[in-house]
Amino acid sequence: MFDPDYDLFLQIVEAGSISATARARGMTTAALSKRLVRLEERLGVRLLHRTTRRLALTPAGKELHDTLLPLRASLQAAEERVAGRRTRISGPLRLSAPTSFGRMHVVPALPAFLAQYPEVELAIDLTDEFVDLIGGRYDLAVRIGARLGSGLVGERLGTSHRVFCAAPSYLSAFGEPQALSELERHHLLATDRQLPWQLDGPDGTVTHQGHSYIRTNSSEVVSDLALRGCGIALRSLWDVGEALETGALRRVLPQYRGSQDVGIFAVHASSSVVPARVQALIGHLSQSLQGSARVAMPGD
Repeated sequence: MFDPDYDLFLQIVEAGSISATARARGMTTAALSKRLVRLEERLGVRLLHRTTRRLALTPAGKELHDTLLPLRASLQAAEERVAGRRTRISGPLRLSAPTSFGRMHVVPALPAFLAQYPEVELAIDLTDEFVDLIGGRYDLAVRIGARLGSGLVGERLGTSHRVFCAAPSYLSAFGEPQALSELERHHLLATDRQLPWQLDGPDGTVTHQGHSYIRTNSSEVVSDLALRGCGIALRSLWDVGEALETGALRRVLPQYRGSQDVGIFAVHASSSVVPARVQALIGHLSQSLQGSARVAMPGD
């Protein structure tokens, strides 16, 4: 049996609050705080820095947390195997996904997943920031990029095909570039982290530095500004495919496209044991995206 004080400590870290953990457990904040203090006294170290606004792990607390997470997962998996519950899909599952892709492709797939696995307690956050998967507050993240990150493993769900595009009104006003070098005199639209652009073209892989006409951390803002005629953007087909089909956007510099190293991944912390609910969601998302004509699957 996993030490109940260790389990309490992990839950506090995951919730980010002693009071939130107390509410979830039906305890008073004072009673839960006393148990945490007893654990610290037993170990002879302080595990958490406590302030009125937040909790922060001490170095000793982080070491204990990173050690306990895989141990708890392994113990839970062993208990399920012994009890014959290995195929049961249940429990909390915390998911993170990019804002636009999550809204357009992940969220629509979730009702069918929850209907199939009603005992899964799903929580989803949409953000364009990379959340901390090592710290244990998230079980799974959908990420779009060329690298997974240290200490992470993932399954490639598809490829993010990106093309240059602009609104007809912008091209009428500023002209259509015929060569990559001509982008220097155009308004470019990109998020803060997107430039420089890594591109595949007639001469292989090239890099275009450039500067965004408007600074933003939101990919949705970039797409909206492109639709409103503010400049040229490098956008994914899963995002602007419909606008290209209707003519609201036009493809420019078709001889270039974003690097094919950029994939769509389901990513989680490296561990010898992956909970069945996480494996089930990865499989469901992979199957769901196979039905999308704008997301190229591995091997396409």
